[in-house]
Amino acid sequence: MSMQPIMMADKKDDDGDVGVVLETRQKTKKPPMYKVMILNDDYTPMEFVVHVLERFFGMTHAQAFELMLTVHKKGLAVVGVFSFEVAETKVTQVMDFAQRHQHPLQCTMEKE
Repeated sequence: MSMQPIMMADKKDDDGDVGVVLETRQKTKKPPMYKVMILNDDYTPMEFVVHVLERFFGMTHAQAFELMLTVHKKGLAVVGVFSFEVAETKVTQVMDFAQRHQHPLQCTMEKE
């Protein structure tokens, strides 16, 4: 008498369908994200804002220039969306850099 191994696909439910075991996994919640914004003022030179966007947000010169114009025309612009820690670091870097160069440029963050 030869024995054949029983394969999982060979096992059938009463209704004839192949049984599948589904594992339920607990869904992990995504951390909240934060918008980092640059605010317009009447004193910070446009070139400085472009430089900040290139340096701290990795934008090309063209991207930075376009966003600087948005800040200039609309009063503020979202320059990126990050986790809390990254957003907080970016805001601090921009504010420190502006202060060291004696510009009143403001950078803020808010929950998305």
